[in-house]
Amino acid sequence: MEPITLTTERLILRTLEPGDADAVYEACQDPEIPRWTSVPSPYTRQNAADFTGPVSADGWADDSLYNFGAFTKSGGTLVVSVALVRLGHLAAPDHQAELGYWAVKEQRGRGYTPEAGREVCRWAFEDLGVERMEWFADAGNEGSRAVARKIGFVMEGTLRSKLVHNGTRRDTWTGSLLPSDLGLPTATPYVPYPG
Repeated sequence: MEPITLTTERLILRTLEPGDADAVYEACQDPEIPRWTSVPSPYTRQNAADFTGPVSADGWADDSLYNFGAFTKSGGTLVVSVALVRLGHLAAPDHQAELGYWAVKEQRGRGYTPEAGREVCRWAFEDLGVERMEWFADAGNEGSRAVARKIGFVMEGTLRSKLVHNGTRRDTWTGSLLPSDLGLPTATPYVPYPG
């Protein structure tokens, strides 16, 4: 897929490009980002160059990973990185995806992350045919959970020993978002469990 640009009231979301490497590098020096995400630590300039270059380009090219940088309309400042991972898209499409994100430290608390995340989810539901969006975070990551809830995710529980992070298995919080949660239709009927 060719990279696309999305817009919200305050943000422009576009694919991360090599020219964004310095901003990504600076943002990822915040120890909270590698503490809670899969971002390498220490985060090097080469990590930033890879993330904004081949990792981003290859993900769009093979329809497996769509990396967006969210930039302010006024000033063009990087405020959030949002990634959409397609699940099962190559072998057996199941119309599911996973949303991940991190926010630039100085930009947190301004509502940029839920604004950007909601727009990426809307795009995934409307244009990619995604029917279920998943969210995961290390148990204890209250900031990420608060953002997921603001986007509209329904918390589903804790998965024991789900993710390996820095060489240890960790419990993981999980949630889901359906098109209907954003008032959108879905192609496959959904019959929720009545109990």
